[in-house]
Amino acid sequence: MKKFWLMLSSLLLSVAVQAADLYSNGSEYTTLSNEQPVAAGEGKIEVLEFFWYACPHCYHLEPEVKAWLKTKPDDVTFTRAPAILGPSWELLARAYFTADILGVLDKTHKPLFEYIHKERKKIRKVDDVKAFFVNHGVSKEDFDKTFNSFAVVTKTNRARQTRDRYQLNGVPAIVVNGKYMTSPSVAGGNEEVFKVVDFLVEKERKAVDVPQEKAALAR
Repeated sequence: MKKFWLMLSSLLLSVAVQAADLYSNGSEYTTLSNEQPVAAGEGKIEVLEFFWYACPHCYHLEPEVKAWLKTKPDDVTFTRAPAILGPSWELLARAYFTADILGVLDKTHKPLFEYIHKERKKIRKVDDVKAFFVNHGVSKEDFDKTFNSFAVVTKTNRARQTRDRYQLNGVPAIVVNGKYMTSPSVAGGNEEVFKVVDFLVEKERKAVDVPQEKAALAR
């Protein structure tokens, strides 16, 4: 009997080690050289997605994002952040911030992706963005006032700084609690990336010593 329990303990330890080594730094994710501040409150873990509306990979990741959000634990916050990796990215970043401030992201986020990638429409200037917003129930006056507002300009300026702060070289990219970054390209595909995210969330839970009972109740 003692031999049986020793064998069982050895087997369980082996399984635990394999699970711990399922994903590794430098392979399915990377650790940021400079940890970034997070907006999540105490006891919360932040998951931050960098995207660009004109990015086809971001568009194709959206179904996986939506599916993951349905099972996201309550102790995890999710935030989207439009990336600006070049001057041409700024227009669509401002479109996101405009929709956010106007409170119409639920009406524009998915449709804007589909407008660009499914309907193959081009958005190259402010009037193109305005026409899209007007077609989705936003008045021209509200659009102009918000798109050119101090708040949108400020958010856009801050977004420009994220490239260097997070060492971004492409999107989509997902950052967990300001420490770890992964993406479909390094995780092994769209279906795998949120498995890596969940792994990193659990890793961060242990690091910040969130009580396991609380984490289990939050699922």
